[in-house]
Amino acid sequence: MSDKMSFQADVSKMLDIVVNSLYSEKQIFLRELISNASDACDKLKYLALTNPGIAKDSGQLKIKITPDAKANTLTVSDNGIGMNKEDLIKHLGTIAKSGTAEFVRNAADNGSICDLIGQFGVGFYSAFMVADKVEIITRRAGEDQAWKWVSNGCDGFEISEAERSGNGTDIKLFLKKDDSNYTDTIYLRHIIRTYSDHVEYPIVLELGEAGEETVNSASALWTRHKSEITEDQYKEFYHHVSKNFDDPWLTLHFKAEGNIEYTGLLYIPSSAPYDLFQPDKKNGLKLYVNKVFISDKIEELMPNYLRFVRGVIDSADLQLNISREMLQHSALIEKIKHGTVSRLLKELKKRAKNYDDYMTFWKNFGIVLKEGIYEDFSNREEIAGLSYFYSTHDKEKLVSLDEYIARAPEGQKTIYYITGDNIDVLRNNPQLEAFAEKGIEVLLMNEPIDEFWPQVLPNYKGFAVKHIAQAEDMSFERSGNKADEGSLAKLTELMSGWFKDEVGKVVTTEKLTKSPVSLKVEDGQMSLHLERLMRSHQQQTAFASTRILEINPYHPLIIKLADMTADDAKKAEVEDISWLLLDEAKIAEGEAVSNPSRFNEKLSEYILRAL
Repeated sequence: MSDKMSFQADVSKMLDIVVNSLYSEKQIFLRELISNASDACDKLKYLALTNPGIAKDSGQLKIKITPDAKANTLTVSDNGIGMNKEDLIKHLGTIAKSGTAEFVRNAADNGSICDLIGQFGVGFYSAFMVADKVEIITRRAGEDQAWKWVSNGCDGFEISEAERSGNGTDIKLFLKKDDSNYTDTIYLRHIIRTYSDHVEYPIVLELGEAGEETVNSASALWTRHKSEITEDQYKEFYHHVSKNFDDPWLTLHFKAEGNIEYTGLLYIPSSAPYDLFQPDKKNGLKLYVNKVFISDKIEELMPNYLRFVRGVIDSADLQLNISREMLQHSALIEKIKHGTVSRLLKELKKRAKNYDDYMTFWKNFGIVLKEGIYEDFSNREEIAGLSYFYSTHDKEKLVSLDEYIARAPEGQKTIYYITGDNIDVLRNNPQLEAFAEKGIEVLLMNEPIDEFWPQVLPNYKGFAVKHIAQAEDMSFERSGNKADEGSLAKLTELMSGWFKDEVGKVVTTEKLTKSPVSLKVEDGQMSLHLERLMRSHQQQTAFASTRILEINPYHPLIIKLADMTADDAKKAEVEDISWLLLDEAKIAEGEAVSNPSRFNEKLSEYILRAL
């Protein structure tokens, strides 16, 4: 008796994409199935640490590839953990842990399906690239009942009871007519050595009457000396451990010796993963003890701001039977993390000497690395030194804090910055005019983390780090016509009344050189950018900042408007223009206008008058 079930909707969509798309590298399906088999062996080995009896009948853990040219089938077998009925439904029939929903969304916008297969962890389904039907016989370790799973990738799947002599999984692919080359042992040997030579377990290829052959070197790559490893081998291991198809931007292979010994083989991808900013995204490191896989869920192994790093850490100083809970509070893990982070930051510092090369990394992961300035007390100044920003000095090239300091005018001991949503809007912010007049560079910061890290790094290498709103003396000598003091006072009084629900007060300023008005907040209050961020995350705005409208008494428009206040007949026109000026200040600050309908109407009216 079999149970017929349907794929969850997103799985069906994803399968349709896989089956009906054209691929330049179909052979990746075998790499994915071997990788899954290796994971199954890892899991059994880990469980056996605390429950030795669960693997007593397994023998040597291995992966077997059995081609059958006559039947046009290819079978991938392992004697790992295996699956029961619930596992089959959970992992092969529903969205559960597979990431298929995100896969489908990305596939709609991205033609590179081959890349997405590895990136989204849906590797099993790649079997349908070459198979009309897939049949699985599997038995979970510690259980007596085996199960059979069958699907053509279109009409759902069937599950029924089956027989298997021991734990493990057999995945039989009924190959499509045009894909019979995947029964060719020479071709299979080439694929295995190309993609899976690093897999720790023996990959045995069935050769028929000639017997069988172990194809891979079956050694943990990180345990070998760097001089014995080729660049291609490093790349293939990266593809295996990261599930990505890009090449690594950075490969760091090291052996730490001293109070604690451990080996690391770490990678930084050359492109950002799709889930980099998902709240539950954790680090991508696998922890081994003497080549025995322990866990890939040890959050304490790598700080969150380096969550894009992939690779393995292997230490003989950790106990094989240590629990994940104990690892989370282990002093040894903390030491490993400290040493690993130090090596990574030093390597980034070396790579930062080549600006163009480093920008490849920075544009992918800079926003995440900057989180470390806020989170990592012991390394925050070093991370700040690795950070790059837009500035008023150069429209194209990003600058580091050290470069900013190096070209600061004599006597300047402050690094000034401004925050906002958009670099182009920031570059034209009226608040920058006084800094330009005095020849002071300002960093332009447009990412959410930029609102927070300066709070914990008030000084960098002897320079204070300040928002431009905190600048103490930005006055400079002014010349030219200026609005009459009496008329100006009346204008500010009128504006204060009209804008009582919009701003806390209206004041004159000596800091503007080109703009008639600007908007700022009271000293010590959150920036307008931070307030918008909090509002966008539906956080309480009870502590909204008090806005201050600054007007430039030297600007011809303000001079004319102030003079118009002497004529009561022009009061309505003064009010209309004043509202347009407030909206101009809001737009320059990245804020929404007060009343879009009124703004459009009055703007059109005054443009028409000018024609």
